[in-house]
Amino acid sequence: MTQRKQLKPRHIAMQFTLAAALATGLAGCSGGGDKEATATPETTSIPTASSASPSASAPAETPVASFLAPLTGLPVDKEVTSRPFSVMINNLAPARPQSGLTQADTVWELLAEGGITRLVAIFQSKEFTDPIGPVRSIRPYFIQVGEFYSGVLVHVGASNDAFAILRKQHKEDLDEITNAGAYFYRDKSRKAPHNVYTTLEKLRAGAEKHKYADTATVPLLKFDSNPASLATAAPATKIDIKFMLQDYKVSYEYDAAKAAYNRFINGKPHIDKNNGQQLTAKNLVVLSAKHDIKDDVGRLVVDLDSGGDAVLFQQGKVIACKWERKEGDVIRLVKDGEELPFLPGVTYYHVVSNASSLDKHVTYQ
Repeated sequence: MTQRKQLKPRHIAMQFTLAAALATGLAGCSGGGDKEATATPETTSIPTASSASPSASAPAETPVASFLAPLTGLPVDKEVTSRPFSVMINNLAPARPQSGLTQADTVWELLAEGGITRLVAIFQSKEFTDPIGPVRSIRPYFIQVGEFYSGVLVHVGASNDAFAILRKQHKEDLDEITNAGAYFYRDKSRKAPHNVYTTLEKLRAGAEKHKYADTATVPLLKFDSNPASLATAAPATKIDIKFMLQDYKVSYEYDAAKAAYNRFINGKPHIDKNNGQQLTAKNLVVLSAKHDIKDDVGRLVVDLDSGGDAVLFQQGKVIACKWERKEGDVIRLVKDGEELPFLPGVTYYHVVSNASSLDKHVTYQ
């Protein structure tokens, strides 16, 4: 084994108000707690410009179409102006395999309480009738991520801090517990709290009932099917990402035939229960961000504003970079003063703590 190391589509303006406070608790909201553990991943090194090496991977052709999906840059039959839904997806083992993730345009994975992670899946460009879930509770920084895309926030309950933000700032949300129970359902084949599901049809009906806008502006994203930044990028076809728990590891393997990364959890394919398909992404982003413990309960504050180190994986290659976010904008990846583009396709983000260097969380070969 080799030694392991380490956003042109339509331009659309983004308008939204980001959430203020960020926090989360060690005891899970809406049921179920999890034991905390400390990860001890192996030390590796993030690549630098001097360590990058050329790769012979053939670039994909730039999509040519009358319309491109705003969040993926992929060709679509008609202009996509529908308002996204930002859905909180349970990621505990009893909740897997989840349903609907292969239909998401973008997925974020962030720490919740006790070292476990939760997913924020952004649905906009694809039409489907299958279930979405299991849906779980929301945290302040999950509100922020959901509003990056002007999405209707979809969740089942909330931490106290998140609930205060939702109510005081009049966020547009659909909560199975407080305001939208009719637009969710319980799957009898799953045990609570891992059994709450919904569908696009139900979410649209709920949003209409609440008189939420059904169209929205979304971020200005940059896409390029042949980014110059990949010309000297180092190879990275197998990637491991560790968050906090020693017994939870996300990994990806680049599939040249698909020109995409296949996702695994603890060495097993991470699949969509609806169709049995493995989750894949064209772009993988790992962001190092400040995670502070708020109180003696262990609630977290995750800083998605101040910027920091990042890595971007595309076409079986890796680019060391920085992430930054200006007020009123989304998070962007920057290298040598230039914004890095995404390949057209689905993007997965992973947010890890900067208490340890990024190379303690991410390894590749």
